[in-house]
Amino acid sequence: MGEVVRDELPVVVIGAGPVGLAAAAHLLERGLEPVVLEAGEGPGAAIASWGHVRLFSPWRYDLDAAARRLLDQAGWVEPDLDTLPTGGELVGRYLAPLAATPQIASRLRTGTRVLAVARDGADKTRSLGRERRGYRVRTVDGDGMVSDVLARAVIDASGTFSTSNPLGVSGLPAAGEAQAAGYVTGPLPDVLGSQRDRFAGRDTLVVGMGHSAANTLLALVELAEAEPATTITWAIRGGSARRLFGGGTDDELPARGLLGTRLRAAVEAGRLTLLTRVSIERLVPAGETVQVVGTARDGALNLEVHQIVNATGFRPDLDMLREVRLDLDPVVEAPAALAPLIDPNQHSCGTVPPHGEQVLSHPDDGFYLAGMKSYGRAPTFLLATGYEQVRSIAAALAGDRAAADAVELALPATGVCSTDLALEADGAGASGSCCGTAPAAPQLVTLGVGAPAGVGFATGVVHGRSGDGQDA
Repeated sequence: MGEVVRDELPVVVIGAGPVGLAAAAHLLERGLEPVVLEAGEGPGAAIASWGHVRLFSPWRYDLDAAARRLLDQAGWVEPDLDTLPTGGELVGRYLAPLAATPQIASRLRTGTRVLAVARDGADKTRSLGRERRGYRVRTVDGDGMVSDVLARAVIDASGTFSTSNPLGVSGLPAAGEAQAAGYVTGPLPDVLGSQRDRFAGRDTLVVGMGHSAANTLLALVELAEAEPATTITWAIRGGSARRLFGGGTDDELPARGLLGTRLRAAVEAGRLTLLTRVSIERLVPAGETVQVVGTARDGALNLEVHQIVNATGFRPDLDMLREVRLDLDPVVEAPAALAPLIDPNQHSCGTVPPHGEQVLSHPDDGFYLAGMKSYGRAPTFLLATGYEQVRSIAAALAGDRAAADAVELALPATGVCSTDLALEADGAGASGSCCGTAPAAPQLVTLGVGAPAGVGFATGVVHGRSGDGQDA
């Protein structure tokens, strides 16, 4: 059997979310053949699971340029670019039509989960001739059939939504966490919609201090107005919630500032109970409720609740990449050159500069993490930046080094990061983006560790976890 010629193989894209489908569109424009593997039954499956949430960023910053060009060929009707879509609208009005274009549909395999990625014919330890080898991507379909796809390159845009951080202390699951999984809702439950009965008149513990937690907490507060027996406890690991409360009127994004202001007001009014310095050590199922045991600032923690919302953030699934030679930062598990630009100890999603293929490369040439997964454990990902990542990667794979190295992103510093519930509650219209502003024209930005920061709107508080100071 003859040796497979690497350059004659397709580029495998893992994940049919916004960044994965954008990668396919850019590869097609470059004359490269993509194969898109999606574990869900349709495009944007992870986003569809939180389809009730409205984005901060308007449509103009949620659409990839190459994807729009494909859609325009199919007679797509563009949404109002200044309105804010829900997750469901992002899937229904953008991702689903994009996946249905003839160019993408013939190259998309849904219901196909990737089990592992390796260099074809070489495990991680083998170096001789490694650079000539393509990739072997092992998959399993819904019927349990295992098959391999050979690729010249792999772009892993599978995201992190399926791998939440555990509830336990020190990054480890609490004792009994696996046995209590039935009491854990996931990070963005539909409190006011399809899952209302699960929360109405019941006791809920929300764990986490990001926008997902804020979204759920404000929805629960609204539910409690109609269902007074509903109780809400909010647990954070730090000593203060001021980073999530934000800068209030000093925040250059009113929606973000108002979100924190309303959450602070709810805490101060006693509409929910905030517990700080919480360490969850054990979960004990007890029939309809689960016992939560650990410590908090004021001493022992012993709660009985009906459910727990694990808004604890995410981490990448790296198990399937054990045979790939990766260069990952030991702190955030992102590509080593990218990590200093996104470290949540220093940055928020308003201070992460755009970046391209050069920053995303690994020792195994032709393999890339893109989109949310490229950020590892950092919660600072911007959807628009993910689009620029895959534009640059496609240029590099096509041999256009100049285009790969020139980041030409009109950065709105915005992404799939939270909700406009604060504005909706006041009956106000939402405008602006989650984390930044767009220049009037494309902006050339230096790549690498020396790239400029400060590209987003000021929040009114110091960026990153370092802003918590001694109260963290």
